[in-house]
This record gives sequence, structure tokens and C-alpha cells, in this order.
Amino acid sequence: MLRISKLTDYGTLVLVHLARYDTGQLCPASDVATGTHLALPTVQKVLKTLANGGLVESARGAEGGYRLARRPDEITAAEILQVLEGSFGITECSDANRGCELEDDCRVGSAWQKISKAIQGALTEIRLSDLHSPPAEFPLRYTILSKSGHSDRLTGINEHSDK
Repeated sequence: MLRISKLTDYGTLVLVHLARYDTGQLCPASDVATGTHLALPTVQKVLKTLANGGLVESARGAEGGYRLARRPDEITAAEILQVLEGSFGITECSDANRGCELEDDCRVGSAWQKISKAIQGALTEIRLSDLHSPPAEFPLRYTILSKSGHSDRLTGINEHSDK
């Protein structure tokens, strides 16, 4: 199964939390930790990675904190994964930054590359704003959102959607 790391899951949760603030408003790391129900050291690590990747901005001092570097509708899921996971490729040969010693004789590589490009395309279409306010057809019942106290976002979801 293809799966993102816990750190990426946490990073997405942190970004969704920051998306709730007005543009330009700073949010201290301690408030992000409280709002996401994540440990402060984890939040600090995630925020540092997100800042280094250009997705959030930081300001030091008594009134300091973090904010999104761009509006939520300008940040794609592909960018989030790139910053938190690194380059994306479902196989070695489908990652633009890597190669495979079997590539010349491989008969399945082009199919994996096609699949990888389709996934990359889908990730590019999804925006942080979509993650912040997902359509009701995407059940969130068992995601980190419900486990982190964001159950208010689950209102209206069909309780029988997992059958």
C-alpha cells in the first residue's frame, strides 16, 4: 500500500490548522500544538521543515509565530508531499531525480511512470483549501482529523459510509 509518513500526516494537519487563521496572522508553535493535539517538539520539527520548504513563514520574538507563506488555495498537495517526503515516484524509474540500472531492459517501467504521473497530477489538483474544507463525499471518520479533536469537521458525514 502506498502511504505517507506520520510526519507528513502531521505536517498536513499543521498546515490545515494554520489555514484557519487570517492571512498574515501569526500563530505560536504552542498554539499549533494545542490546536492539533500534537506534541510541541513534533510541531516544532514539522514547522521548521515547512518553513525550510517555503510553505510557512516564521517571525521571532514575543509576538512571533508561524503563518502560511501563501493562501491555502495556492498550496498543492503535491508541494506538501515534496517538502515533507522529498521527490515523488512510485518506483525508482518513475522518480525524475533517480534512475534504475534495469531501466534499459525493463518492460514495466513505462506503466509505473504513467501511474506515477497520474498520481502526481491528482496531487497537483488538490489544494490545501480542499484539505481544510473537504467535500462531504470524502469520509474523514478514521483520519487524524477525528483523532485530533477536529470532529466538528465530520458533521454531515454518513455514519454508514464505511460499509
